[in-house]
Amino acid sequence: MTAPPKITLDQIREHMYSAVLCDALDSVGHSQQSPRTQLRQLTVPQMIVGRCRTTLWADMFHEDSEPYALELQSVDSCQPDDVVIAAANGSLRSGIWGELLTTAVRNGGCVGAIIDGAVRDVAKMRDMNFPVVARGTCLYDSKDRQRVVDRDVPVEIDGVTFCPGDLVVADEDGVVVVPQTVEEHVLQLAWEKIHAENEVRDAIRAGMKAVEAYDKYGVL
Repeated sequence: MTAPPKITLDQIREHMYSAVLCDALDSVGHSQQSPRTQLRQLTVPQMIVGRCRTTLWADMFHEDSEPYALELQSVDSCQPDDVVIAAANGSLRSGIWGELLTTAVRNGGCVGAIIDGAVRDVAKMRDMNFPVVARGTCLYDSKDRQRVVDRDVPVEIDGVTFCPGDLVVADEDGVVVVPQTVEEHVLQLAWEKIHAENEVRDAIRAGMKAVEAYDKYGVL
């Protein structure tokens, strides 16, 4: 399985998964690319693969003179294959993502949302077959509780940096972000490891012991 000259998002969706990308990142010295915090799939068990569209959120405790301003600008700017990244520092003060925002970003081609905070309208987003990864749920509206304070800037989730345009992959194992500076190399390494893992799997199924398989292929 020779790697293509440039691996596309569709090929990532078809052949790859979060763990193999994390391993490839480890091998090039990027060992902090997956948040360890509890982010889980809340709507549909569908892998998210796309480009980071970032928002930075803050808690607030006063009346907002311009509610939703930057939030709506970010939603309207979504492009095909974008993934919304909402860095809210794990706050569960309100449900910062829901049905209406999902409807809006889907119009622009957004393929998923990763929310370091709470969401609501889970059943409706599930009916829309829109994958959302988040910390949990909260019924409260974000107005006067949380707001976007910046957008399309580097943000952090659990010490992991997500930059606008970075490749991000999320599945039931977790979330991993691939910096654009190493993306092409990392994808090639991940592709090669998947091929090697297939050989190891076939060998073990044929009766080879795990120690012997590791000694021969160097893959686990």
